[in-house]
Amino acid sequence: MNIRPLADRLVVKRLKEEEKTKGGIIIPDTAKEKPIEGTVVAVGNGKVLKDGKVQPLEVKAGSRILFGKYSGTEVKLDGEEHIILREDDVLAIID
Repeated sequence: MNIRPLADRLVVKRLKEEEKTKGGIIIPDTAKEKPIEGTVVAVGNGKVLKDGKVQPLEVKAGSRILFGKYSGTEVKLDGEEHIILREDDVLAIID
């Protein structure tokens, strides 16, 4: 896949949902929630400020992030689901 998002946008691949709870209970497909954690696949050049300068993004490709539950736009790339969202929608970077 060769994709480059524009400005301050990121392409994120969601992590797989949990099949079991920590207690060992199997979660049925109808009760699973989409995870709010993912891996950044690609990043844009940065946010264009009012004075015309480009502010580079803090998030880098390969980073694990947390994002809002209803953030971004879901797209299918090479048969896999991804999300395109702005850096402002990122809640945290996981080290």
